Amino acid sequence: MFLEKWYLGYLLNNNVLKRRTFIENLSLGAIGFISAPAFSFDNIKILKDLIVGHNSHKYKVDLNWGALNSDFYPVNDCHEMVQDSKGRILLLTNHTHNNVIVYDKKGKLIEVWGTEYPGAHGLTLSNENGEDFLYIADNSRHEVIKTTIDGQELMTLGYPKESGKYEKAEQYIPTETAIAPNGDIYVADGYGLQYILHYNFKGELLNVFGGRGDGEEHFDNAHGICIDQRSGTPSLLITARMQNKLKRFNLDGEYIESLDLPGAYICRPVIHNKHVFLATIWSGDGSQNTGFVSILDEKNQLISAPGGTEPKYVSGKLKPMRQAINLFKHPHDVCVDEDENLYVAQWNAGKTYPIKLYRV
Repeated sequence: MFLEKWYLGYLLNNNVLKRRTFIENLSLGAIGFISAPAFSFDNIKILKDLIVGHNSHKYKVDLNWGALNSDFYPVNDCHEMVQDSKGRILLLTNHTHNNVIVYDKKGKLIEVWGTEYPGAHGLTLSNENGEDFLYIADNSRHEVIKTTIDGQELMTLGYPKESGKYEKAEQYIPTETAIAPNGDIYVADGYGLQYILHYNFKGELLNVFGGRGDGEEHFDNAHGICIDQRSGTPSLLITARMQNKLKRFNLDGEYIESLDLPGAYICRPVIHNKHVFLATIWSGDGSQNTGFVSILDEKNQLISAPGGTEPKYVSGKLKPMRQAINLFKHPHDVCVDEDENLYVAQWNAGKTYPIKLYRV
């Protein structure tokens, strides 16, 4: 008997035992969850051999990576992940029993820390003079907190009253940070008034730009931000999630261009070598549980969409994207390791641990 699509989603987003049993016992003949013809199942015998993605970027799925005993190491939303200079994978969750879970690349637990971040959302790693530091954007605290790699708090950026844009802290809901080569800090207020706040390394406000609006220089859900140095001249790539766009600005906050990704509701951009990786939390018309991963090449063309339909361009324009298989629910971040494997953290996904995609 073929499984319904909803049942696969249920199985993928339950506890470790159910996921492991499903992977080991489900044959290809029991899979009936394809929602688009773009994906090939040639030579796949069981779900653990599932290959996702397109063109040069294809991946083997590991649904059991990083799964822990949730009685001791619970997660709520798995918001973001980074890899530190020692090769460890750090997961940020808004569960205050353990806000940060530290793994090795095989998914083995190393340590946990953090109980003070109820709105833990953005996690950025910065290597400063050979030492790793973290920047945590906390929605509930309305702050960005800089910490050492093991959680010692060093600096807090509160709501930017000095900007003249905010009347109270509740208007400021930071979602992400980016650190420039000179140490300047950029904060995306993605759930608040949609401004980008530019600070120096001391935490002194230098500039404010963006803000809510429909213009190219404005944002509707400035959810993610990163420094793009691929061209040799650093610039800012900033998500306009509800507009299905990536927007580029120079470091002084001047608008440069927009990259259209129709049907892709993207989170933060993550740059690895010449490619941009984006967790895509929703797709198509923005319905729930329709996420996938987007991968752009050095020309900022969408070349692979693990879990999504095959990217196709017509007259230079990308055709609208949508989910192809119900592998992901709400991908919220992608971490890329030195072997080009992906670690996908998910929001609102049944309190499950991240999914690993091995590059093939």
